[in-house]
Amino acid sequence: MRYFEDFEVGQRRVVGSLTVSRQEIIDFATKFDPQPFHIDDAAAEASIFGGLTASSCHTFALQSLIYHQGPEDIALVANLGAEDLRFPKPVRPDDVLTLSNETTATRISESRPEIGIVSMRSHLANQHDECVMQMTSSFMVRCRESA
Repeated sequence: MRYFEDFEVGQRRVVGSLTVSRQEIIDFATKFDPQPFHIDDAAAEASIFGGLTASSCHTFALQSLIYHQGPEDIALVANLGAEDLRFPKPVRPDDVLTLSNETTATRISESRPEIGIVSMRSHLANQHDECVMQMTSSFMVRCRESA
C-alpha cells in the first residue's frame, strides 16, 4: 500500500499501459458521447480528425483505468479535482496508451491531519510518444500513521 509519506515531490513513475480497440471507442461513444466522429467511420473520415477517434470522456476514463489497474494500491481517500486538462492529440483505434506521472506537491490537510494532499502531473501518451491527455490533479491519501 502506498501512503501519503511515500509520495515525494519530483518523483516520476510510469504507471502502466493498455490498448484501446475500435469497438471500445464506438461502444463508449454510443452510450456516453454519440458524436458522429466517434461512432461512424464515414462521418469520422469527413471530420477534422480524418478518422475515428475516442471521446475525450473516454480518454479520461482510460487514464483512470490505467491508474487504478497499476501495480500499486494507494490509500486513496478522495479525488479533489483536476486543472489544465488538455487533449493535444486524438486517441485512435489500436493505440497503445501509457500513463506516466510526476508528483508536484504534497502537504498535510489542515482540517484532517490524518490525511495528506498530493498533486500530480499526469501524461497519457500513445505508442508514438505523442501526448493524448495531460492534467494536474489533486487527491487525498491516508497517512501511514492513521492506517
